[in-house]
Amino acid sequence: MRPLRSVGGRLAFALLLVVAGVLSIVYLIVVPSYKTSLENNELGTLQQVLLNRAVPTYPAEPWMKQQFASTLAPKINARVIVFNLQNETPALLVPYADSDLEGDSTDVVNDPVAIDAIQLQTLARGAVTRKGQEYAEVAYPIGASVVMLSSPLHDQLQVVSVVRKRVIVAGAIATAFAALLGYAGASIFARRIRRLEEAAERIAAGNFTTPVVDHGSDELGQLARTFERMRLRLANLDRARGEFIANASHELRTPLFSLGAFLELMDPDLDEPTREEFLGQMREQVARLTKLATDLLDLSRLDAGRLTVASELIELSELAEEVAAEFRGRAGEHTIEVATEPVVAEGDAERVLQIGRILLENALVHTPSGTTVRVLTAVDGGRATLTVANDGPEIPRGAQHQIFERFYRLDGTRASGSGLGLAIARELAEVMGGRIELDSQNGWTLFTLVLSAEVPERDFQPGLV
Repeated sequence: MRPLRSVGGRLAFALLLVVAGVLSIVYLIVVPSYKTSLENNELGTLQQVLLNRAVPTYPAEPWMKQQFASTLAPKINARVIVFNLQNETPALLVPYADSDLEGDSTDVVNDPVAIDAIQLQTLARGAVTRKGQEYAEVAYPIGASVVMLSSPLHDQLQVVSVVRKRVIVAGAIATAFAALLGYAGASIFARRIRRLEEAAERIAAGNFTTPVVDHGSDELGQLARTFERMRLRLANLDRARGEFIANASHELRTPLFSLGAFLELMDPDLDEPTREEFLGQMREQVARLTKLATDLLDLSRLDAGRLTVASELIELSELAEEVAAEFRGRAGEHTIEVATEPVVAEGDAERVLQIGRILLENALVHTPSGTTVRVLTAVDGGRATLTVANDGPEIPRGAQHQIFERFYRLDGTRASGSGLGLAIARELAEVMGGRIELDSQNGWTLFTLVLSAEVPERDFQPGLV
């Protein structure tokens, strides 16, 4: 892998650029300002010497000017030059006296600082470069002459050079250290990302056994904890899927084996009563298969989110009486009682009928003969309820939270149906924005569908169902 294609390499390179940029800014601010400060200090010293010592002792006699320059120069450790103005337009300043007797004074002819002083008739100062060297100069006009002090900046520039080198060396060391430290920190950070990548790959491959662990409190730590929640949820879904397939296969296999057995027993020589008995059993198994297939189709639609429900105003009492009427012919020795009051709810009439059938069939099938089953409707504030109650055996409290799981059956109950009805009823209720409540105590078991009743009465029209 190329270094800059990795997160660690990019982070280290970004840190390197930041540090290099900061050091460059420091260099550009510190070194020039330090040089300027040294130049200003030297110019200030020369200015004080010029005004306090040179100007007050400046001789009026021309023949004294050379002696003045030669005597003052060693005392102030600077070159002293006296200029005379030869031509006023353009100004031509030539050295008349120069403390540097051994040198050639032509290098200071028309010196820019001296020109400024004679033209402006005031003190002038600045730094100039002659023959590759920099000098600090201060000049003051006296009549048609100019007295100028010139001091080389060699020592100051050497100090600046030392500072520049040290800043560069320190910056290089700091940059290298930042690069190493940044790469080390970025590598640690990148390893955390790689661990999350590996965890995502494991989860994508269907391996939900290894937990996703990152103890950091930053965004990566939060992402790891999100991955862990996803892993647990997918593990539960995978386990539920496996159980669902196993249970569905078992439920399908039982009636299919029964049908196969009856077909093998069917013989042309069978007497008519036995034939009719076998055909009746086969019809029951076909009906069982049909109901199981319908239930599985509903569950698959619910799981895929493709089961749509209407949102309309419905009259629960009418739906309750309709469901009770459907099952009176199949009640056998059970007693079905209906006690309803007008209740307007918001939901889907067809799905409410489906839930009512599931609850009523569950009460008839899984309770002993002679049991009383009641279908009730009521309204309590914003709650519209449809309740199916029976006085059969109570559901143990420890099993009440499992009763709505797919393919779950209570121990000792009759093994009829698919074991999917209550699961479908609960999920249909939730799709409509409601829920199913279970209460089993004091000799009664109540399954209650709860829907919203908070709708304006003027919106309800009779016969909407």
